[in-house]
Amino acid sequence: MNQSQTSISGAGYFYATMATLIWSGNFIVARGLIDTFPPVSLAYFRWLIAVIVLIPLAIRPMLRDWSIIKENLAYLCIASVLGVSMFNTLIYIASHTTTAINMSLIAITFPVFIIILSRFIYNELLSANKAAGVFLVIVGVVTLITKGDVSVLRNIDFSSGDLWMLLAAITFAVYSLMLKKKPARLGARSFQLSTFIIGLLFLTPFYIWEATGSDFSVTNISSVTFYSILYLGIFASVASYFLWGKAVEKIGPSKSGMIYYSLPIFSGTLAYIFLGEAIETIHLISTFLIATGIFTAIYEKKKIM
Repeated sequence: MNQSQTSISGAGYFYATMATLIWSGNFIVARGLIDTFPPVSLAYFRWLIAVIVLIPLAIRPMLRDWSIIKENLAYLCIASVLGVSMFNTLIYIASHTTTAINMSLIAITFPVFIIILSRFIYNELLSANKAAGVFLVIVGVVTLITKGDVSVLRNIDFSSGDLWMLLAAITFAVYSLMLKKKPARLGARSFQLSTFIIGLLFLTPFYIWEATGSDFSVTNISSVTFYSILYLGIFASVASYFLWGKAVEKIGPSKSGMIYYSLPIFSGTLAYIFLGEAIETIHLISTFLIATGIFTAIYEKKKIM
């Protein structure tokens, strides 16, 4: 690997890490909004804010790339439905009917789905170090979730929420794989704004349907809730999706997916800082296993010229 390739890979890992860091904050913020917003409404206002924020930054590039957007409308519609309309909405729906431990266990399957689907779709080989890395990461995350007592897994009762969460994981895996085939001539900001708008349009009828059958009202939200939604719309949507797209572009969906496994590390750190949750020895052991697994999976031997 030459210096230029090393620089590209380094940037890709940085982008994936930053996206994962932002998403870890997303879970903490969203946890406090579940009782305030119905699931579809929460997703709808998140993406509405994202579109409003992104329009001044991306409207010119999108109009310039309008012919490319029309040529690839089918691709953009599918990517929008998967990555915008469905993914986070499914997570919000799942959170109402399943436990945190179930959601956490199912969430870590997302990068595994990427590796499996990449094998069949793109014929990517599952190398020994990648398989070993996945194993170490799964052991680390399960250790973290169960606090070292794997017997907890025997008492898990699966519910409809677990199926929604599993569908969310598969959905984002497919979306990440689709990013690898993003039209080369379509700029990142054009892609982002067009998919956000299309995804929001697909989500609108479901939001109207939910709003007519609930007591939810935007006028009743507090200032804390308002700023939380701003975080979801600006950082967890605009910033993180841009970073994730750049990561997949530079290092591919499989390696980006491995970085996603570090999410429990970031979530635990943020929970300690903002929620006062204690960091115990089991967290440090899990962090070591997850970090070692990620390094093992993405490690590439330097070729000697």
